[in-house]
Amino acid sequence: MKPMSLIVITLTRVFSWFMIVFGAMVIMNGHHTPGGGFQGGAVVATFICFLLAAYGGKKFFTWVKAPIYSGLETIGLLVFFFLACLGLPNSFTYNFIAVAHPGEVLGGWLPSCGTISLMNIAVGFEVIGALSLTVIEMYEGTHMNESYFGGECGHDR
Repeated sequence: MKPMSLIVITLTRVFSWFMIVFGAMVIMNGHHTPGGGFQGGAVVATFICFLLAAYGGKKFFTWVKAPIYSGLETIGLLVFFFLACLGLPNSFTYNFIAVAHPGEVLGGWLPSCGTISLMNIAVGFEVIGALSLTVIEMYEGTHMNESYFGGECGHDR
């Protein structure tokens, strides 16, 4: 995949950061607004698609390393599972923080919804990692035969 025009690269530089901030806002406020970890994670993962489309595969893979996103996905899953298990004396995913302290803001940063906001963040990390890895693997799968054909192949060929 070859880099696109200067206009596309400039628009990617400008708008991709807004996507990251908006996605993070959706993840952080998912407990009391429409959205949450999955929707915000999908918005942030779109940043990877923008980079790949605008800059092309060679430059993209100098910046993006798949193991980072694999680790992000793993951390998100483990944190979600750990938080879900903490409520096990009552039930799986029991909201033990909100029940212990109803109606107050804990420590100035954790709202009274308790584990819901923490689980939204964990799901956001998992979705960012999983969707980014999906985009990376799809690109690598469509360009597996580049060395055989002597350059980039696929729709660019």
